[in-house]
Amino acid sequence: MPSTVQLPIIDFERYFSPKSPEDVQDVIAEVREACNTFGFFQLKGHGVSLDIQRGLFLALKSFFSLGKDEKLKYSFLEHPCRRGYEASGMSLRDGDKMADSKEVSIGNLALLVTQYGRLTKPKKCFYVGREDSEIADMGFYGPNNWPDLPAEQFKGPIWSYYEATSRLGRAIWEILLQGLGHTTEAMETFAKKPVVPLKMLRYPRPSQTLPGQFGAGAHMDFGGVTVLLQQPGQEGLEVWLEDSQEWLSVPALEDVFVINCGDMIQRWSGGQYKSVLHRVINKTDAERYSCALFWHGDIRATNPLNPEDPDKSTVGQLWMNRFKNQMSIPRDAIEVFSK
Repeated sequence: MPSTVQLPIIDFERYFSPKSPEDVQDVIAEVREACNTFGFFQLKGHGVSLDIQRGLFLALKSFFSLGKDEKLKYSFLEHPCRRGYEASGMSLRDGDKMADSKEVSIGNLALLVTQYGRLTKPKKCFYVGREDSEIADMGFYGPNNWPDLPAEQFKGPIWSYYEATSRLGRAIWEILLQGLGHTTEAMETFAKKPVVPLKMLRYPRPSQTLPGQFGAGAHMDFGGVTVLLQQPGQEGLEVWLEDSQEWLSVPALEDVFVINCGDMIQRWSGGQYKSVLHRVINKTDAERYSCALFWHGDIRATNPLNPEDPDKSTVGQLWMNRFKNQMSIPRDAIEVFSK
């Protein structure tokens, strides 16, 4: 029987353009409650225009429709800042028995599953981040790996979306701080030079996958705030409800973002904000696009949600500890940032 529980939809217009002080406090309280109960909420009134959202999806289709060899010219493994295209076999999660199979064709799936005893994830990805002219801090900062497409066809709409959702991610962090009784002053240090990767995804139609194969298996996000936009009408995201031991399907609504907290926020908030299991199963017989922005903070920043925290692990150290075995990171970078 389908769950009667739904993720709350919170209207940020009351925060950005309040008609009274109570409007702001109501939004802060609603976000605090949602992140404590679900670790997720849906968001409207966010200030990211529909034109920007639609431009993003058109740009994704332009890139992912390129031939495989053309896309591989922009492999994130060949880029010093790990920006660009991720195809099959380019990354491993801790505990994986085989490489992620984002580019595997249907003809090879049965062989791979037989050999390795697990189902793979056939999605394709493209990464961008904040644009810096020089490479710094072992590639955390630097230029993007833009494909050779007309600016109005890819870079322009992607960057407009990136800037708009980056501002939104920062605002959500400010609300999380206020939800725990802090002012927003900590953002001046925490957001000095934030790490904000954008991951753009294409999932194949279900007919191109095996029964039981996930677009993205059950996982929790690593770090700070995740700002997700799903292609309208193309449902796929499911969130785990621990109390009822069931998966909750999250609708893909036009002009509505899905927000969640990562492991770093749960750790730094002492569990007052939750990081929760979620997964992706494409439920419509068509390709599915989505885009996730991860707003982590400055790599040298420590816990802004509890300034008295004796653990002074930085964003960079926590990131490296999580991904050092997954993203083909140079050894010298691991040594610099790992604890």
